[in-house]
Amino acid sequence: MAQAALIFLFGALLGWIIQYAELNKFDTISRQSDATDNRVVKTILLAIGLGAILLVMLTGAGLAGFHIKSFIAGGLIIGGLIFGSGMAILGYCPGTLAVSAGEGATDALVGIAGGLLGGWLFSMAFPFVKPWLGPNEGKLSLFGLFGNYSAGYYIITVIIGLLLIFLAFKIKSKKGTQTGKWIVAGILLAVLNAVVFLHQTTDRPIGASTSYPYLPDVITGTTSGTYFQKIAKPGHWEVIFLAGAMLAALIASLAKKKFSFTLIHPRWAEYKGNDASKRIFWAFTGGFLLIFGARMAGGCTSGHILSGGMQLAFGSLFFAVFVFAGLMVTGRIFYNKKHLKNNIPFIGQSRKA
Repeated sequence: MAQAALIFLFGALLGWIIQYAELNKFDTISRQSDATDNRVVKTILLAIGLGAILLVMLTGAGLAGFHIKSFIAGGLIIGGLIFGSGMAILGYCPGTLAVSAGEGATDALVGIAGGLLGGWLFSMAFPFVKPWLGPNEGKLSLFGLFGNYSAGYYIITVIIGLLLIFLAFKIKSKKGTQTGKWIVAGILLAVLNAVVFLHQTTDRPIGASTSYPYLPDVITGTTSGTYFQKIAKPGHWEVIFLAGAMLAALIASLAKKKFSFTLIHPRWAEYKGNDASKRIFWAFTGGFLLIFGARMAGGCTSGHILSGGMQLAFGSLFFAVFVFAGLMVTGRIFYNKKHLKNNIPFIGQSRKA
């Protein structure tokens, strides 16, 4: 019970951090897909850079351990592209779905439904899909390359961390980065993840996408498969974690009187119009793609890119490249300016993003 309460608290802290910097908003993430608002990538780079430096100190002191994901090229490439595409269409990632749902975003709830179906179908199809993902090359990382805590390992890790932090501050946005909230969020995400890694807390990284196949497997009673046995422990952990994030977002939005049931967001209306059925269809489809891609790759934005990036895990960094490729390509196509003239924006909203 005490461990579950701690996991729930960590999830609540994640929810508050993401909500504080508005990194969960549909408009924020969808604008990342065409690079008009780079808060998401800036925050991730800052969190990975600082987190890598913090984690190398903690693991070197024996206070935390590594949790590297395996390098399976096919799953990382295909899964990354599908995940990025789903993220662009949906406008959320697995963790921010829970936060936005807590704020009343009904399209996030639809995305969760699509994600649960995608997770369940992947769980059922896993024995057939697994051979197509490619060979398991092992848990490859910078630490594995050195094999010990040599001076060179510390120096290179710190240099990479500082370069990532520098890059985060160099990337510009057309809008959305006038405040320093993304900086606060990046620092707090790095610290939170480092604390979660500690042997004395939960001795694992944060994550979100495993909960999506776990829940429908439990609900439908399909728990005898090989995939469920693989995800049972992390899936249970992540359900509690995301419940904390969702409740924190709900309480904060109610306290600020910002809770609102919202299906159509300004940017969606600007590019796609106000047809509710259209948004529901694409939110469901995006959620399905998001989670199916995440499970092919073995992780998502939080469990792979952020947590794996902090560990300088080669597979996680490789995955990030294809996620952003899928995100940017899909975003350029899906939110194409030539379609603006065919849609009617909200009253009082400009057509300009």
